[in-house]
Amino acid sequence: MENNFNQQLVGELAEIEKAGMMKVPKIIAGRQGAEITVGKKKFLNFCANNYLGLAGSNELVKVATQGFKEHGFGMASVRFICGTGTVHTELEKEIAKFFSLEDAILYGSCFDANAGLFETILAEGDAVFSDELNHASIIDGIRLCKAERFRYKHSDMSDLEANLLKANSFRRRLIVTDGVFSMDGETARLKEISVLAKKYDALLMVDDSHGSGVLGKKGRGSPEACGITPDILTSTFGKALGGAGGGFTAGSKELVEYLRQRSRPYLFSNTLIPAVAHAALYVLKNFNKKFLPLQKKVTENTKYFRAGLQKLGFTLGGDGTHPITPVFFPDEQTTVKAADVLYEKGIYVRAFTYPVVPKGKARIRVQLSAAHTKRHLDRALGAFEAISS
Repeated sequence: MENNFNQQLVGELAEIEKAGMMKVPKIIAGRQGAEITVGKKKFLNFCANNYLGLAGSNELVKVATQGFKEHGFGMASVRFICGTGTVHTELEKEIAKFFSLEDAILYGSCFDANAGLFETILAEGDAVFSDELNHASIIDGIRLCKAERFRYKHSDMSDLEANLLKANSFRRRLIVTDGVFSMDGETARLKEISVLAKKYDALLMVDDSHGSGVLGKKGRGSPEACGITPDILTSTFGKALGGAGGGFTAGSKELVEYLRQRSRPYLFSNTLIPAVAHAALYVLKNFNKKFLPLQKKVTENTKYFRAGLQKLGFTLGGDGTHPITPVFFPDEQTTVKAADVLYEKGIYVRAFTYPVVPKGKARIRVQLSAAHTKRHLDRALGAFEAISS
């Protein structure tokens, strides 16, 4: 049986490779940052979610090291038994304060936060409305619940309203959207979605993993940028707010307490490593003074880089307000070849082709960081110029 199983996997892996969908990681030696080492070669990194440049920060390494000294290596238990430390409760209070919501609950990742949300608060007789381009963690989380599922066309308010009209008789209605769509660098139409949510007495949940720390005047993310407050917010410390990991759900005190009682990833999995929580707490407490200025830098880098690419004649996606900058190419083969040429020139990017993105929408997704200098940007633009001719 084992041999047959392994042989079946060999065949299926061969099919994945034949279809050009084999994912082979590049192994980085040393720290994440604007400059990285892969193998023995130096690269400029333009495809990390390291928007504020904190992932390789000496300051956060020092803070996390102090966290290890104070809190030890781990809790060795789930939260409700003996796995909750003072640092976890302090961080949850700070999350709620930072995002102007009543309470928050920590998870090991935002994927866990989304996996533990929908089946906990939605049941048969409820309805959930999800943008067709929402993140995989939202899609998988919704699969776990027994609510009626409605998928609306991407950022199409007419389609969302039509679906809401169909679900008038349902007990509980929940609209779910990414704050920033990670493949497109595009902010959700949260103001309009919020209006529809109020009109049809629906709850609004936003996964702002790519927006937190990046968008909004105070860096509170896409809800702040759009002038709304969601009923439920999920996000991560694995991107702009540190880069190490950890996720959370924030909302009303009643919601958070209910999740503590019923959410399976919270109940049956160890929480965030205390030292990582310690560093995340430091980021939030010191964000306005120390880290918010980095938002201005990444915004300037994004504008400069997009202007350079447009001058070279490239077709760009995204709304220009977020560091995610998709660069579109005519077909899959051209995209893969362009990424290979850039890699040879020391620019670390990855090609995204079907089925990761729709057919005809192949792209290289460039992600800017506050850690990038003008020299980095000009060198990358020079490499793109070489493939534009």
